[in-house]
Amino acid sequence: MKINLIVIGLLKDGPEHDLIQKYSKRLQWKLNIKQLVVKKNLSSAELKTAEAELIRAALIPGAPVVALDERGQNLTSEQFARKIQKFEVNGVSDLNFCIGGAQGLDETLRMQTEWLISFGALTWPHMLVRGMLLEQLYRAQQILAGHPYHKA
Repeated sequence: MKINLIVIGLLKDGPEHDLIQKYSKRLQWKLNIKQLVVKKNLSSAELKTAEAELIRAALIPGAPVVALDERGQNLTSEQFARKIQKFEVNGVSDLNFCIGGAQGLDETLRMQTEWLISFGALTWPHMLVRGMLLEQLYRAQQILAGHPYHKA
């Protein structure tokens, strides 16, 4: 499977970058990270619209779109892994994962997703969420392989 991770903002060196590198190296699925930036001074609503346009342009056509959003579905790691497995069993070879900017996702983009997921009711820095998602993808990979990482 190919994971197309589309994110708003450029991540600089630091702990979040290190976390992403750690889990990127562990993933057996092919990973492509696209960091997108809007370079205009816009209002919050305009910024979300501009970010949504950039995200749409970076999507793998025809691949399901999974977005992280505070109003998304809360899952256990096992449920997340089984959903990934279901995509694979149904012949899905590419998945688009989207993480919006600090203002969140544009409503029109949110409505286009096949699956909205949340990492809980807490607000997380969008740069940290990248690492959290990659860890959960790695965890899903290990759950599906029957590896004890999840329970270790």
